[in-house]
Amino acid sequence: MISVNENNILVVNLPAEHAENLVETEQVEHEHTLYAETIWQGKYLTITNSMINAWIVVLIVIVLSLIIKLKIKKIPSGIQNGAEMVIDGALNLADSVTGNRDKTLKFFPICFALFIFVLINNWLGILPGVGSIGFNMVEEGHKVFVPLFRGGTADLNTTLALALLAVIGSNLAGAIFTGSWNYFNKFINIKAFLAIPKKILKDPTVILVNPIKAFVGIVEIIGEIAKVASLSFRLFGNIFAGEVLLASMAALVAFVVPIPFMFLEIIVGIIQALIFSVLTLVYLTIATTKEEH
Repeated sequence: MISVNENNILVVNLPAEHAENLVETEQVEHEHTLYAETIWQGKYLTITNSMINAWIVVLIVIVLSLIIKLKIKKIPSGIQNGAEMVIDGALNLADSVTGNRDKTLKFFPICFALFIFVLINNWLGILPGVGSIGFNMVEEGHKVFVPLFRGGTADLNTTLALALLAVIGSNLAGAIFTGSWNYFNKFINIKAFLAIPKKILKDPTVILVNPIKAFVGIVEIIGEIAKVASLSFRLFGNIFAGEVLLASMAALVAFVVPIPFMFLEIIVGIIQALIFSVLTLVYLTIATTKEEH
């Protein structure tokens, strides 16, 4: 029944049996967030959607490693031929950075493993269902869609952990290869101050030069921190921006139009994985080279 009240407002009166069947509808909010969404919250552990993707990548790498171990032959054929060509090309590329095959063979397993891990994470983020399969939850009185999967490298926590691994690992390698005392003096140059009394009579300029050498060590510390920021933000920014771009294109035109952008993201995924692994190799090479060389 429709009527008009004293304020000239249209009022719709439904019978009780029809009113009971009404369901309140509320719009579900969904937006890309810079942070990874929580899937499960425990007392000591929080599982996020990017963490699930990273675990899937680890599982893929383990399975592939076992398959390769079982299928590898002394006389290669088929896929093994292609894989060995890739490994050989990667070794030659690493040689151009290290300048030494022995050093390459020491660092190559770490850097190539980082390349594979980052590459698969980059590519998993553009698969159908990643970012679109999930569930609704109530957050601050609003229904929010939470995707079950999110690209691991589209989360700053993941890229920061990888960057810390690369930078801290390179510094540990430097301390092992060049000696802990020599490597420590790269940052806090105590040797420069200890050398002043010995050399001041022969070379008075040492009183000015050596404190400058000590100051350079502070710059080195800042440089190591900058490496972490550079590695983590570059990888995160490129992959996150790519996922947002794909989602925007799919929202505008669901068919055909997003395909070129997907191919672009495949290429970007390879480039970013290559940059991350090569820079890690560069850091390892520099850290393990003695100062006089």
